Amino acid sequence: MKTAQQFILELEKLRSDSDLGNVEKYFKGNDGQTKALGVRFGNIFALAQEYWDMPLGEIGKLLDSDYYEIRMAAVSIMDFQAKNKKTSPETRRELYELYLQRHDRLNNWDLVDRGAYNIIGEYLLDKPRSILYELAKSVSPWERRTAIVATYAFIKKNQVEETFRIAEILIHDSNDLVNKAVGGWIREAGKRDEEKLLAFLEKYAATMPRVTLRYAIEKLDPARREKYLKAKQT
Repeated sequence: MKTAQQFILELEKLRSDSDLGNVEKYFKGNDGQTKALGVRFGNIFALAQEYWDMPLGEIGKLLDSDYYEIRMAAVSIMDFQAKNKKTSPETRRELYELYLQRHDRLNNWDLVDRGAYNIIGEYLLDKPRSILYELAKSVSPWERRTAIVATYAFIKKNQVEETFRIAEILIHDSNDLVNKAVGGWIREAGKRDEEKLLAFLEKYAATMPRVTLRYAIEKLDPARREKYLKAKQT
């Protein structure tokens, strides 16, 4: 059996003083506990792929760590399992439940982005999606970010309605990293259905946070971008 202890020992061999700045560079939470181990993300992902079939109980031990890179490894292993064709429906359900139960340990934008699409979104493709609306109303910005990021699985199937509904809940969010996610994912939904994006912008462009607007209009033609930027200014 592949264990958390074995994984951590292997990961520690990849430590480098030059990578100790990862926490300061990427971690945007304020839990007062998260520390840097000093391992490049590329190395984390490569090792996580080798341990892709780690039992969920052992993954839970990785999530307990105060080290940012070890928690990134945990969600990466979960992500690899979720998208592996050999993974059983039962294990996919358990991965989904583990992600939600331990969301307090997935407390940064990149931890969310690493797992929400495959672990949450893909799981919900053929299931009720009420959990996303609960997450969108959470006090935790990371849970709110999960709500919108998970909808990328639906976008990939040309199902964009959920993205815009979640975006409406989050459109005036107070957290910058939620704002960026909302803008980015309605932009992606707009690639599949530009009319829905334009209708959304007509309704909210003047009041949404500027960063949300800039992300949302990034792929529109220059004239339309200018129109919505002016709407925000007036």
